[in-house]
Amino acid sequence: MADKIKLQLGIASIGDLLLKKKIPRMRDDKVLENVELVVPNYQRPYKWTAKNAIQLLDDIIEAKNANKKVYRVGTLILHHDEKDNSYNIVDGQQRITTFALLLLALLEEEKNIYFLNEFFLDNPFTRENVANNYRAFIRRRDAMTDMRTKEVAHTLTEDRAIEVLSDDRNVSDLRDFIENQCEIIVVITNDISEAFQFFDSQNARGKKLFPHDLLKAYHLREMNDLGVDDTVKIVKRWEDMNQNELADLFGEYLYRVREWLRGNKAWELNEHNIDKFKGINKGDNSPYAQFFKGAYAYADMVNMSAMPFVSGMRNLNPFQLEAPIVAGKPFFDYASHYFNILKDIQNNDKYVGYFVNGNVIVQTLDLRKYRNGTGNRITRKLFDLAALLYVDRFCPEKPTNKDLDLFEQFLVLDFVWAYSLRAQYSNLGWLSAQNYIMGNPNIINSFNLYKSIAEASTPEALLSELADLIKPLPRYVVKANTEDVDNKEDGVYTNYLHYFVENSFFEK
Repeated sequence: MADKIKLQLGIASIGDLLLKKKIPRMRDDKVLENVELVVPNYQRPYKWTAKNAIQLLDDIIEAKNANKKVYRVGTLILHHDEKDNSYNIVDGQQRITTFALLLLALLEEEKNIYFLNEFFLDNPFTRENVANNYRAFIRRRDAMTDMRTKEVAHTLTEDRAIEVLSDDRNVSDLRDFIENQCEIIVVITNDISEAFQFFDSQNARGKKLFPHDLLKAYHLREMNDLGVDDTVKIVKRWEDMNQNELADLFGEYLYRVREWLRGNKAWELNEHNIDKFKGINKGDNSPYAQFFKGAYAYADMVNMSAMPFVSGMRNLNPFQLEAPIVAGKPFFDYASHYFNILKDIQNNDKYVGYFVNGNVIVQTLDLRKYRNGTGNRITRKLFDLAALLYVDRFCPEKPTNKDLDLFEQFLVLDFVWAYSLRAQYSNLGWLSAQNYIMGNPNIINSFNLYKSIAEASTPEALLSELADLIKPLPRYVVKANTEDVDNKEDGVYTNYLHYFVENSFFEK
């Protein structure tokens, strides 16, 4: 049973927090002492550049010159690890680190910033940015007082002229303002999942969160019975994935295929329809929910045991694209599983990965001219998504030669289906693509390939069905350029229609 969640709120000046290691104004009117800030190793690198740092300094100087008694500088979210009484920074690392560097540049030499001594500097980006930003603050501190220097200083920022730290008194006044009048709101919790949820809400400042960020927060709430170490590992694995690619995985692939498998059109994944990825939670006890929770739990138990190693069997796959998601940890496993499979499918290096390897059709589709343009990108997504669904249904984790041979046969039919759409449109958009998938009698080869894959019991049965469904393209329906179909450069055919001709799917 997890410990009772404790949530503490407080306000501290920058000086109290970074120099005195205390938060003097807690919600219960107590003073919190010995606040040892730590940057945990799951944090992202320190990414603020000198431009960001100087912008913060400009904002502080502007507030000081406006005679503000208090200048609130944001929120710091901390996870209190009660085992060693440390306070791990979950959100606010960039800003609080920059304040520490600024204070270090302004303080007398004998003073020290303990937080920087403990800073996590293993990452080269962190080391470089820490050094650059500190030097930028030193240069500003040492600015001369003559008019010429002031004129030069006015060019240091793009948006507005700034005050120069012109003498010792100005430096001292600024330091006092930062230490005593710049305040930060501090949120402290002893529950790591709760801390990460606050992180997601805080990062929505003035901007719309990606749907996958909202899903992350939701599924973290379903993990409140998981230990701190396990939660941190899961979040780190999520954060290590390219976030733009992760957003694309959910919005452009997983959401669309789940809709198309149900015979629905799919437009945009947003905050109003992310419930499709919330899945079955731990409180659901219907037979339907128990079946899928049991299937995941069994596969997870087997894969975590010595059974696969001892027996030589492959890992059990607890996921299928058309199946419901189990909330909590299984969701993060689900995201990682399909992220890695999609990356593998999109990698055509024959020496890397298990699935698409040195495929001659994909070599042409990988040419820049077929990567550019809305129509080409839509068509490639239809092709990749069908391949993903096929692998999900029919290919084991480490496919045999027979598995790969059947997959290569499928890729030809997948290509002809997807690029029959492209060949029949001069300008292709998502409306035409959706109609093609739903079934448009005026367009050749228009049918729902995804449902055909999902309903096939074996790859052989699927290939047999597609051989009947996919027809050759008559010349008169083709809007694409049919010239130079046999043009070859560096061993790669440069016109995708060559493979229609080669595989007897083009009627001249």
